[in-house]
Amino acid sequence: MADNQTHKKNIAENRKARHDYFVIDEYEAGMVLKGTEVKSLRMGRANLKDSYAKIENGEVFIYQMHISPCPFAYYGNHDPLRRRKLLLHAHEIRKLIGKVNEKGFSLIPLRLYFKGGKVKILIALAKGKHSYDKRDSIKRRDEERDFQRSKREY
Repeated sequence: MADNQTHKKNIAENRKARHDYFVIDEYEAGMVLKGTEVKSLRMGRANLKDSYAKIENGEVFIYQMHISPCPFAYYGNHDPLRRRKLLLHAHEIRKLIGKVNEKGFSLIPLRLYFKGGKVKILIALAKGKHSYDKRDSIKRRDEERDFQRSKREY
């Protein structure tokens, strides 16, 4: 049973987030979903590309996360881009409120996955990168790749 609780199955990943933002801190949150949304997620039909999270009235919501409608539902299908409530502890939300009010910090989803049969989302407190920061990251990654190649050859 304990093995089932730690098993994680990825649904979607926001690969562009680490390119566009400096990740300061990460939080795991649950989500309030409808039944047809869970069915679509089990089929892997989700996209985190342009999504972001906001804090409103002491609650955290995620916007622009696309979950495709379930093809097998005849009625009661969900809106693919509706806002969804995230489930976090009150002390985590208080900490996030303090940080997000600072200039330049955002809440960005990094990964969506199943953990122990429940849908979880990994959100990050992040600060936006400038274009020169992105170029520097690409340069560092290329240098590391070249170093690993040269190390393998010898």
